[in-house]
Amino acid sequence: MERRDFLKKTGAAAATVVAGSAIAAPAVLAKEKTYRWKMVTTWPPNLPVLQTGAERFAKRLEEVTGGRIKIQVFAGGELVPPFGVFDAVSDGTVECGSGAAYYWAGKVPAGQWFSSVPFGLNAQGINSWFYSGGGLELWEEAYAPFNVIPRPQGNTGVQMGGWFRKEMKTIEDFKGLKMRIPGLGGKVIAKAGGTVVLLPAGEIFTSLERGVIDATEWVGPLHDLRMGFYKAAQFYYYPGWHEPGTCLEVIFNKKAYESLPKELQAAVDAIAMETNFWSLSEFEAGNGAALQELITKHKVNLVRFPDALLNDLRKLAKETLEEEADKDAMSRKVHEAFKKFKEQIGVWGSVSEKPYYDVIADEYSLKGQ
Repeated sequence: MERRDFLKKTGAAAATVVAGSAIAAPAVLAKEKTYRWKMVTTWPPNLPVLQTGAERFAKRLEEVTGGRIKIQVFAGGELVPPFGVFDAVSDGTVECGSGAAYYWAGKVPAGQWFSSVPFGLNAQGINSWFYSGGGLELWEEAYAPFNVIPRPQGNTGVQMGGWFRKEMKTIEDFKGLKMRIPGLGGKVIAKAGGTVVLLPAGEIFTSLERGVIDATEWVGPLHDLRMGFYKAAQFYYYPGWHEPGTCLEVIFNKKAYESLPKELQAAVDAIAMETNFWSLSEFEAGNGAALQELITKHKVNLVRFPDALLNDLRKLAKETLEEEADKDAMSRKVHEAFKKFKEQIGVWGSVSEKPYYDVIADEYSLKGQ
């Protein structure tokens, strides 16, 4: 009888607490501050995965925080120029932005290693470096002088080699070639004798169609089909030696980020990571179907870079990376850390990923290509 009385009393007390919490909760939530932010991006309106990924990030963050963080997202050019994102976040004009670190190479040379390195890490590798190998801490250090906090927010996976208006048979074919290509890959092309042209996404097709540029890289079939590059260039080259696993970023003004309570900072970080893996899944799922359509419907001439040409590009890439790393102390620090981690996981990859893909390669090769 005493035990039943105890259970009745504690049950009644618990019910009172729950009921009281239900009544008090709205009053507590009403006192919680709502953070209303602006995000600017480098991407055109409605561009799948990139712009829609930034919008998804904002939507998911509002959902998981119960509306405590609300972000209004602006596409490239709607509030600031596409390549003005870093400055807008740095000076506090907006609280956050979405882009890729190599777009700000003029301000943060070391940032290039955090987007993609020619003949470097793939998506799996670079995510491992960020989350488990100290890469993110180095990225934060590189951006700290600009009052900017970075987080990975996406990855394209291995990209295509690009669209060319002429065949590329040897390294000599890059001499005089005008190509839209950013980052360290662009510096390799320049070293090969090409002319690098930096263009935001919305200007690439027109420039290629009119012959302002002779070639362009972008991402892969999912986007390339949508952007219509097959109408302006005859040759579609692979593999994407210059961007084997390009990381996309979300950046925050330091003051804005640190004004958030710790639990909201954790939510921001978690949704950035979620969006990172979501975007890679979207690209991987979409590229296969888009590639088939480009080949079967639009009769695109899919071409592999010759081995000799790739070997020459690899040599130039090694020279370029060392030269770029020598330009400032932070770049050298990041480059050495990147090389060390690449070697560390490369040994494992040589007995795991590579042998497996060698075994199944014939099963998925494109017939007639």
